[in-house]
Amino acid sequence: MPNITFILPDESIKVVDAIEGESIMQAAIENEIEEIVATCGGSCSCATCHCIIDDAWIGKVGTADEDEREMMESTIEPVANSRLSCQITMTEELDGIVVHVPESEW
Repeated sequence: MPNITFILPDESIKVVDAIEGESIMQAAIENEIEEIVATCGGSCSCATCHCIIDDAWIGKVGTADEDEREMMESTIEPVANSRLSCQITMTEELDGIVVHVPESEW
């Protein structure tokens, strides 16, 4: 079972197990990461699951598609490594991924 290290806005760390095939957003919701609101439930139609992928992992995660990039425009301060957590599917290759969670915008 792969795990995710969430670095929360207050710099605290929460390591959670994820089910292979589920999104980072789903793992965040199941583990009560409150800043990941996920209003649309994972359909890439809001940006309430905005996260920032750690530099060491961005190459393994890949880049956002056009729909995701358009949604990212609705976040307050997206950065180069910003992604929507609903669009990243957990795999064994992503075991140990580090995800920074910005302050909730919603």
